[in-house]
Amino acid sequence: MNALVSIGLPGATDHTILEALAPRIERLGFHALWLNDTPGGDALAGLRVVARHTSTLALCTGVIPLDRRPADTLDLDGIPADRLVLGVSGGAGRGAVARLLDGVGHLREATTARIVVGALGPVLRRAAAEHTDGVLLSWLTPAAAEAAMSDLRRDAAGRDVAGILYARTIVDEAARNALTAEAERYASVPAYAANFARLGIGPLDTTIRDAARLAAYRAVLDEVVLRAITPDGTPAQLEAFVERAARLLGE
Repeated sequence: MNALVSIGLPGATDHTILEALAPRIERLGFHALWLNDTPGGDALAGLRVVARHTSTLALCTGVIPLDRRPADTLDLDGIPADRLVLGVSGGAGRGAVARLLDGVGHLREATTARIVVGALGPVLRRAAAEHTDGVLLSWLTPAAAEAAMSDLRRDAAGRDVAGILYARTIVDEAARNALTAEAERYASVPAYAANFARLGIGPLDTTIRDAARLAAYRAVLDEVVLRAITPDGTPAQLEAFVERAARLLGE
């Protein structure tokens, strides 16, 4: 395998930055731009901006929690369905799987966009394999990603289901402190801490810092999303990240 490579940014990224950066991401040959969805950052609103300034770039959400934003409230207007990938999750608490499957059913009726599921553990990954177009993995080493892909192919039973990894990435040693802070923040979340313990890995073991590491992931996945980690998230730093990340593909 030689996975597609995409860029990931926070959903709260200023729209003026997206206007300037998205055409460059497309021009450099990346497959997609993924925006996560947070209370302070509407991924769909950001992708609507990106859609106006690009023509071929895939437009992806990673991920919308359906407990906070139910499927029937999502405004997909202004985002071409043939370029849209809706990353969703069931959210937190009891009933997450049922909520996810109900939401996927609604979205199947509302749009022809591809639907992928953000999933840490095997139950949601199996649901993704059986009912959606892909699974968005995160915080995995290359070996763990390969094992997850093996399970995905088994559970998909011949269906065309993509395995996508969302990987925190730095291209500049000046961003190492920011990467460490991001890793520590996730390690403090019980669900992620349990996942790290189950796999016997640390969060920094799952990050990308050079071309060799990227190549190891590309060998076992369908798509790798380089979640940009920069020292301060300034426009100049994000532009430099995209340019240097493109060079990693040729190293």
